[in-house]
Amino acid sequence: MRSPTQARAYFLAARRCFSTTRITQAVSLQRDSQDVKQALSYCSNLVRKYDAPSYTLSHFIKPYMLPAYFAIRAFNIELARIPDIVSNPTIGAMRMQFWRQTIDSTFDQRPPEEPVAVLLASYLAQGYKLSKTWFHRIINTRDGKLSHPGFTDINELESYAEHTYSTLLYLTLSALPMYSITMDHLASHIGKAAGIAAVLRGVPLLAFPPPPNSHSANPPGLGLPPSRERQGVIALPLDIMSQCGVREDEIFRHGGEADGLRDAVFTVATRASDHLITARTMVKSVRNDESPDHEFEHLGDDSHQYSSPSSDKPRDDFGQSYGVLMGPAVSTQLWLNRLEKVDFDIFHNSLRSPDWRLPFKAWWHSRQMRL
Repeated sequence: MRSPTQARAYFLAARRCFSTTRITQAVSLQRDSQDVKQALSYCSNLVRKYDAPSYTLSHFIKPYMLPAYFAIRAFNIELARIPDIVSNPTIGAMRMQFWRQTIDSTFDQRPPEEPVAVLLASYLAQGYKLSKTWFHRIINTRDGKLSHPGFTDINELESYAEHTYSTLLYLTLSALPMYSITMDHLASHIGKAAGIAAVLRGVPLLAFPPPPNSHSANPPGLGLPPSRERQGVIALPLDIMSQCGVREDEIFRHGGEADGLRDAVFTVATRASDHLITARTMVKSVRNDESPDHEFEHLGDDSHQYSSPSSDKPRDDFGQSYGVLMGPAVSTQLWLNRLEKVDFDIFHNSLRSPDWRLPFKAWWHSRQMRL
């Protein structure tokens, strides 16, 4: 049996090619096989290294679906890191195409020697259903930001969050499996809040990026200090910057002390907070088995079909889905609270350190079934 180090080297070697032409029939997709165990080890270690909050919150995920949870989160990390490890958008686009082909082969039960693919294919082989469309949506959305990482307005930022972070939650819910209009509706609001907060966390790193191919151990906003040696882009929505009188050149010169920057960050953070407030209001209705006071805007989309809902009671669905939804809601709220505590100084050093309170807050919320 390969050691963890050997397994990692094995999978990394397989991923060096940008196509799925090297498809092996020797990979076993049995849940307890050596290949699947090594893939799970690789993906869980990747999440622990690059997305510590999701790793911590995995303790609230049902054990049988942990392989899907770690595979989906590792998939997101692999895509999110592409801009950090390539020298130009063309190479980045090639890597995105590699992942499109990888997902297609995975759903055909012919996964390449790639741990995310092996883990997902194994889960699918057990009879669980996942949406290939949602995987491609995440790839296409992140691909579109390789050359243009900024946002024209707050609505574009919100759409980006919906097509990445909300879609990650849809995928995770479907792995339960959970097919519920109300749960997807909750996931949409929570994912939008998490996605907007993630973009805010990444503002310092995108403004002052490290050299390419640095293979940083942190995605944007998760602990890597910005460097002012290279000028990047400002990821805040342009309409908000205009309203608050923020100029890009002032940010490049003065960082967090640029005129109007804190006001702009406050405005964007408020949109994230509003989505969390809406989700909590919805939960009150769910507890009473009532419908939310507003419709799910994506109802009727090709990916949101509910011919056979999980149950007739939203309260029961919420109990089943709680671990998936609670985690990102709590971690996002904690970070927004820290941002408010430093008066919306997005460059403040304290925002880059892990929040030691997360496991305790998550445990307390789980005791009360709160978001």
